[in-house]
Amino acid sequence: MPAAENTLRILRYLAGRPAPVAASAIARELTLPRSTVYHLLTTLGTHGFVLHLKEERRWGLGTSAFELAGGYARQQPLARLGRPLVAALSDRLGESAHLAVMSGGDVLYIVEERAPRRPALVTDVGVRLPAHLTASGRAMLAALPREQVRALYPSASAFPDRTGLGPRKPSQLRELLREVRARGYATEDSEVADGLRSVGAAVRDHAGWPIAAVAVTWAAADLDEASLAAAVSETAAILESRLMR
Repeated sequence: MPAAENTLRILRYLAGRPAPVAASAIARELTLPRSTVYHLLTTLGTHGFVLHLKEERRWGLGTSAFELAGGYARQQPLARLGRPLVAALSDRLGESAHLAVMSGGDVLYIVEERAPRRPALVTDVGVRLPAHLTASGRAMLAALPREQVRALYPSASAFPDRTGLGPRKPSQLRELLREVRARGYATEDSEVADGLRSVGAAVRDHAGWPIAAVAVTWAAADLDEASLAAAVSETAAILESRLMR
Protein backbone atom coordinates (compact mmCIF):
# COMPACT_ATOMS: atom_id res chain seq x y z
CA MET A 1 0.00 0.00 0.00
CA PRO A 2 2.73 2.58 0.80
CA ALA A 3 4.32 1.94 -2.61
CA ALA A 4 0.99 2.41 -4.40
CA GLU A 5 0.26 5.57 -2.42
CA ASN A 6 3.70 7.04 -3.12
CA THR A 7 3.40 6.19 -6.82
CA LEU A 8 0.12 8.09 -7.02
CA ARG A 9 1.61 11.01 -5.10
CA ILE A 10 4.49 11.23 -7.58
CA LEU A 11 2.16 11.13 -10.59
CA ARG A 12 -0.11 13.77 -9.07
CA TYR A 13 2.90 15.97 -8.28
CA LEU A 14 4.25 15.70 -11.84
CA ALA A 15 0.80 16.41 -13.27
CA GLY A 16 0.70 19.68 -11.35
CA ARG A 17 4.09 20.93 -12.55
CA PRO A 18 4.34 23.20 -15.61
CA ALA A 19 7.59 21.45 -16.68
CA PRO A 20 9.64 18.33 -15.85
CA VAL A 21 11.42 18.38 -12.48
CA ALA A 22 14.47 16.76 -10.89
CA ALA A 23 14.05 13.61 -8.81
CA SER A 24 15.65 15.41 -5.87
CA ALA A 25 12.90 18.05 -6.00
CA ILE A 26 10.23 15.32 -5.99
CA ALA A 27 11.83 13.68 -2.96
CA ARG A 28 12.09 17.01 -1.14
CA GLU A 29 8.55 18.21 -1.91
CA LEU A 30 6.92 14.87 -1.07
CA THR A 31 9.22 14.14 1.90
CA LEU A 32 10.25 10.78 0.47
CA PRO A 33 13.63 9.00 0.53
CA ARG A 34 15.56 9.62 -2.67
CA SER A 35 16.08 5.89 -3.13
CA THR A 36 12.32 5.34 -3.03
CA VAL A 37 11.69 8.12 -5.55
CA TYR A 38 14.33 6.82 -7.97
CA HIS A 39 12.99 3.26 -7.71
CA LEU A 40 9.40 4.33 -8.36
CA LEU A 41 10.39 6.67 -11.22
CA THR A 42 12.38 3.88 -12.87
CA THR A 43 9.41 1.53 -12.66
CA LEU A 44 7.01 4.19 -13.95
CA GLY A 45 9.43 4.98 -16.77
CA THR A 46 9.57 1.33 -17.82
CA HIS A 47 5.82 1.39 -18.34
CA GLY A 48 5.76 4.80 -20.03
CA PHE A 49 4.02 6.72 -17.24
CA VAL A 50 6.98 9.05 -16.77
CA LEU A 51 9.66 10.27 -19.16
CA HIS A 52 13.32 10.73 -18.13
CA LEU A 53 15.06 13.64 -19.85
CA LYS A 54 18.62 12.44 -19.34
CA GLU A 55 20.39 15.56 -20.58
CA GLU A 56 18.42 17.75 -18.17
CA ARG A 57 18.26 15.14 -15.38
CA ARG A 58 14.55 15.77 -15.02
CA TRP A 59 11.36 13.75 -15.07
CA GLY A 60 7.96 14.49 -16.59
CA LEU A 61 4.74 12.66 -17.39
CA GLY A 62 5.00 10.04 -20.13
CA THR A 63 2.65 8.99 -22.90
CA SER A 64 1.00 6.25 -20.82
CA ALA A 65 -0.14 8.87 -18.31
CA PHE A 66 -1.55 10.88 -21.18
CA GLU A 67 -3.39 7.79 -22.47
CA LEU A 68 -4.85 7.32 -19.00
CA ALA A 69 -6.09 10.91 -18.98
CA GLY A 70 -7.57 10.38 -22.42
CA GLY A 71 -9.34 7.26 -21.18
CA TYR A 72 -11.06 9.29 -18.49
CA ALA A 73 -11.92 12.03 -20.95
CA ARG A 74 -13.56 9.56 -23.32
CA GLN A 75 -16.01 8.45 -20.67
CA GLN A 76 -19.47 9.84 -20.23
CA PRO A 77 -18.87 12.89 -17.98
CA LEU A 78 -16.94 14.84 -20.60
CA ALA A 79 -19.18 13.84 -23.50
CA ARG A 80 -22.35 14.55 -21.50
CA LEU A 81 -21.14 18.00 -20.46
CA GLY A 82 -19.73 18.81 -23.87
CA ARG A 83 -22.54 17.61 -26.14
CA PRO A 84 -25.06 20.44 -25.48
CA LEU A 85 -22.31 23.07 -25.72
CA VAL A 86 -21.03 21.69 -29.02
CA ALA A 87 -24.59 21.46 -30.35
CA ALA A 88 -25.24 25.09 -29.38
CA LEU A 89 -21.98 26.13 -31.05
CA SER A 90 -22.94 24.36 -34.27
CA ASP A 91 -26.42 25.95 -34.25
CA ARG A 92 -24.97 29.39 -33.56
CA LEU A 93 -22.44 29.27 -36.39
CA GLY A 94 -24.31 27.07 -38.87
CA GLU A 95 -21.21 24.88 -39.22
CA SER A 96 -20.22 21.42 -38.00
CA ALA A 97 -18.58 21.27 -34.56
CA HIS A 98 -16.65 18.63 -32.65
CA LEU A 99 -15.24 17.66 -29.26
CA ALA A 100 -12.10 15.51 -29.29
CA VAL A 101 -9.52 14.10 -26.88
CA MET A 102 -5.91 13.03 -27.37
CA SER A 103 -5.02 9.35 -27.62
CA GLY A 104 -1.29 8.96 -28.11
CA GLY A 105 -0.43 10.80 -31.31
CA ASP A 106 -4.07 10.86 -32.48
CA VAL A 107 -7.20 12.78 -31.68
CA LEU A 108 -10.31 10.76 -30.93
CA TYR A 109 -13.68 12.40 -31.61
CA ILE A 110 -16.21 11.91 -28.80
CA VAL A 111 -18.92 14.42 -29.80
CA GLU A 112 -19.88 15.33 -33.37
CA GLU A 113 -22.56 17.83 -34.37
CA ARG A 114 -23.22 18.06 -38.13
CA ALA A 115 -24.76 21.27 -39.42
CA PRO A 116 -27.43 20.82 -42.14
CA ARG A 117 -26.45 21.32 -45.76
CA ARG A 118 -22.76 21.52 -44.93
CA PRO A 119 -19.96 19.44 -46.55
CA ALA A 120 -19.51 15.80 -45.59
CA LEU A 121 -16.70 15.28 -43.08
CA VAL A 122 -14.32 12.43 -42.29
CA THR A 123 -14.74 13.09 -38.56
CA ASP A 124 -17.32 11.20 -36.51
CA VAL A 125 -17.65 9.78 -33.01
CA GLY A 126 -14.93 7.14 -32.56
CA VAL A 127 -12.84 8.30 -35.54
CA ARG A 128 -9.11 8.88 -34.98
CA LEU A 129 -6.97 11.32 -36.94
CA PRO A 130 -3.30 12.34 -36.62
CA ALA A 131 -3.19 15.08 -33.97
CA HIS A 132 -0.59 17.21 -35.76
CA LEU A 133 -2.90 17.62 -38.78
CA THR A 134 -6.07 18.68 -36.96
CA ALA A 135 -7.01 21.96 -35.28
CA SER A 136 -8.20 20.00 -32.23
CA GLY A 137 -4.93 18.12 -31.95
CA ARG A 138 -2.79 21.22 -32.46
CA ALA A 139 -4.71 23.09 -29.77
CA MET A 140 -3.99 20.31 -27.28
CA LEU A 141 -0.38 19.78 -28.37
CA ALA A 142 0.31 23.50 -27.93
CA ALA A 143 -0.90 23.24 -24.33
CA LEU A 144 1.40 20.31 -23.53
CA PRO A 145 4.94 20.69 -22.14
CA ARG A 146 7.44 20.82 -24.99
CA GLU A 147 9.13 17.69 -23.66
CA GLN A 148 5.86 15.79 -24.00
CA VAL A 149 5.53 16.90 -27.61
CA ARG A 150 9.09 15.73 -28.29
CA ALA A 151 8.23 12.33 -26.85
CA LEU A 152 5.17 12.04 -29.12
CA TYR A 153 7.03 13.31 -32.21
CA PRO A 154 10.69 12.29 -31.91
CA SER A 155 11.46 12.11 -35.64
CA ALA A 156 10.06 12.55 -39.17
CA SER A 157 8.67 9.00 -39.07
CA ALA A 158 6.04 10.15 -36.54
CA PHE A 159 4.35 12.47 -39.09
CA PRO A 160 1.80 10.70 -41.32
CA ASP A 161 -0.01 12.93 -43.81
CA ARG A 162 -3.37 12.82 -45.57
CA THR A 163 -3.31 15.48 -48.30
CA GLY A 164 0.42 16.19 -48.63
CA LEU A 165 0.12 19.27 -46.37
CA GLY A 166 1.09 19.87 -42.77
CA PRO A 167 4.27 19.55 -40.70
CA ARG A 168 6.61 16.75 -41.72
CA LYS A 169 9.35 16.99 -39.06
CA PRO A 170 9.74 18.08 -35.41
CA SER A 171 11.13 21.54 -36.21
CA GLN A 172 8.10 22.38 -38.38
CA LEU A 173 5.72 21.21 -35.65
CA ARG A 174 7.53 23.29 -33.02
CA GLU A 175 7.14 26.41 -35.15
CA LEU A 176 3.47 25.66 -35.83
CA LEU A 177 2.75 25.20 -32.10
CA ARG A 178 4.55 28.45 -31.28
CA GLU A 179 2.12 30.19 -33.62
CA VAL A 180 -0.83 28.46 -31.93
CA ARG A 181 0.30 29.66 -28.50
CA ALA A 182 0.80 33.21 -29.76
CA ARG A 183 -2.58 33.28 -31.53
CA GLY A 184 -4.54 31.60 -28.74
CA TYR A 185 -6.23 29.02 -30.97
CA ALA A 186 -5.26 26.43 -33.59
CA THR A 187 -6.07 26.32 -37.30
CA GLU A 188 -5.97 23.76 -40.09
CA ASP A 189 -6.53 24.31 -43.81
CA SER A 190 -7.01 21.34 -46.18
CA GLU A 191 -4.63 19.15 -44.16
CA VAL A 192 -7.35 16.66 -43.19
CA ALA A 193 -9.58 17.01 -46.27
CA ASP A 194 -9.18 19.17 -49.36
CA GLY A 195 -11.09 22.45 -49.22
CA LEU A 196 -12.06 22.23 -45.54
CA ARG A 197 -10.75 24.43 -42.77
CA SER A 198 -10.98 24.17 -38.97
CA VAL A 199 -10.27 26.17 -35.84
CA GLY A 200 -9.84 24.60 -32.41
CA ALA A 201 -9.31 25.57 -28.77
CA ALA A 202 -8.09 23.42 -25.89
CA VAL A 203 -10.07 22.53 -22.76
CA ARG A 204 -7.77 22.27 -19.72
CA ASP A 205 -8.10 20.66 -16.31
CA HIS A 206 -7.32 22.29 -12.95
CA ALA A 207 -3.58 21.68 -13.48
CA GLY A 208 -3.58 23.25 -16.94
CA TRP A 209 -3.37 19.88 -18.72
CA PRO A 210 -5.30 19.72 -22.03
CA ILE A 211 -7.99 17.06 -21.68
CA ALA A 212 -10.01 17.91 -24.79
CA ALA A 213 -10.51 20.43 -27.58
CA VAL A 214 -13.50 22.07 -29.23
CA ALA A 215 -13.36 22.73 -32.97
CA VAL A 216 -15.46 23.93 -35.91
CA THR A 217 -14.98 22.90 -39.56
CA TRP A 218 -16.19 24.89 -42.56
CA ALA A 219 -15.70 25.19 -46.31
CA ALA A 220 -16.83 28.71 -47.21
CA ALA A 221 -13.82 30.89 -48.00
CA ASP A 222 -15.60 34.10 -46.98
CA LEU A 223 -16.20 33.17 -43.34
CA ASP A 224 -14.23 35.16 -40.78
CA GLU A 225 -11.73 32.89 -39.03
CA ALA A 226 -11.31 35.22 -36.07
CA SER A 227 -15.04 35.29 -35.24
CA LEU A 228 -15.28 31.50 -35.51
CA ALA A 229 -12.22 31.13 -33.30
CA ALA A 230 -13.73 33.46 -30.71
CA ALA A 231 -16.90 31.36 -30.56
CA VAL A 232 -14.90 28.12 -30.31
CA SER A 233 -12.68 29.54 -27.56
CA GLU A 234 -15.74 30.74 -25.64
CA THR A 235 -17.30 27.27 -25.80
CA ALA A 236 -14.04 25.65 -24.66
CA ALA A 237 -13.84 28.04 -21.71
CA ILE A 238 -17.44 27.28 -20.66
CA LEU A 239 -16.78 23.53 -20.79
CA GLU A 240 -13.57 24.02 -18.84
CA SER A 241 -15.38 25.89 -16.08
CA ARG A 242 -18.11 23.25 -15.85
CA LEU A 243 -15.55 20.45 -15.56
CA MET A 244 -13.97 22.20 -12.57
CA ARG A 245 -17.16 22.50 -10.55
